[in-house]
Amino acid sequence: MIESQQQLAEWRETIAGIREQIGEVIVGQQEVVEQLLWCLLAGGHALVEGIPGLGKTMLVKTVADTVDLSFSRIQFTPDLMPADITGTNIISFGAQGEAAYRFERGPLFGNLVLADEINRATPKTQSALLEAMQERTVTVGPVTHKLPEPFFVLATQNPLEQEGTYALPEAQLDRFLLKIHVTYPTRDELKAIVMRTTGGEERRASRVTGGETIAAIQRGARDILLAEDVLEEAVRLVMMTHPGEPDAPEEVKRYVRFGSGPRGLQAVVSVAKVRALMAGRLHVSRGDLRQAALPALRHRIFLSYEGQASGMTADAVLHSVLARWEAAP
Repeated sequence: MIESQQQLAEWRETIAGIREQIGEVIVGQQEVVEQLLWCLLAGGHALVEGIPGLGKTMLVKTVADTVDLSFSRIQFTPDLMPADITGTNIISFGAQGEAAYRFERGPLFGNLVLADEINRATPKTQSALLEAMQERTVTVGPVTHKLPEPFFVLATQNPLEQEGTYALPEAQLDRFLLKIHVTYPTRDELKAIVMRTTGGEERRASRVTGGETIAAIQRGARDILLAEDVLEEAVRLVMMTHPGEPDAPEEVKRYVRFGSGPRGLQAVVSVAKVRALMAGRLHVSRGDLRQAALPALRHRIFLSYEGQASGMTADAVLHSVLARWEAAP
C-alpha cells in the first residue's frame, strides 16, 4: 500500500538506483532494461529473445546483482531432466544405519531463476518449469514444495538456431508476463561494449535494495488506481486482437488465428500500473496501456497459416491494432 508521496518518491529513487547500476554494466538497451524492471516490479516472468552475443544472460545476471535475492542459473539442454531443476528425493542413512528419504532442492529454489536457452529443454522438463511459474510450487512424488517469495523466471531463447530445440507450448508462453526483444546495438554502443569488455577493469553492479522492498513496491503497484474508462480502453485494445471482433483491423482478420486471452489483459494492466508508479502517478493513463501493449501481447498473438506464409509477424499485427486503437475517439 502506498502510504504517502514520500514513500512513492523513495520507491522511485530505489528504481532509479537499480536502473543506474544496470547501466554500469550493460551498454544501451534502455528499452529492454525498462521492460525487465516492469516485469520484476509487477511480479511476473519474462521471456528475453535475441540473437547470440547481445548480452541477454549478462543482463539478467546484472539485474540479480542489483537486488539482494538468491540467484540460480539453469543451462537448458535436450538431456536435462525435470529432477535436474526441481530437485529429487535421496536416501540418507542415520547413525544407526536407518534409511530415510531427504529432499534435495534443485536450482528452481531461488528468488530469481535464469532459464538460459529455455527452448532447448524437452517438453517434459518444460512442464516442470510450467508448474513452478504458475503455481509457485514444485511437486516431487506425493509432496508439493512451496518456492521462495518473491520468485521470478527470466528465460532467454535464440530465435535463429532451431536445430535441437523444442518450441514453447502456447500454455507456457502465456505464463510469461512479457516477451522482450533484445535488439542489435548501434555503432557507438558497439564501441562502448568493446572498451568495457576488453579493458583491465571488470565492472559489476552493486546491490541497491532487498527482496522486502521489491515486494513492497509490487504491493504498492497493485494499489495504483485504474479508472473505469481506462479499463474499458484496455479491454477494447485486447479484444481488437481477435479476428472475430468487428472493430479489429484488417490485418488481424486476415492473418490472426487466435488473439490474446484474459492473461494478456492482466499483463497490460499490471505493467501499466507499474509504469504509473515509476512515473510518480497514482493512476493509470492511456499512454501506460500503449507502452505496455507490445511486450505484453506479442507472444499471445497466434498467426494463421496465411499469416505465417506471408511473413507477417505478431509485432506488425499489434502495430496495426495500436494504430486503430489510438485513432478511435
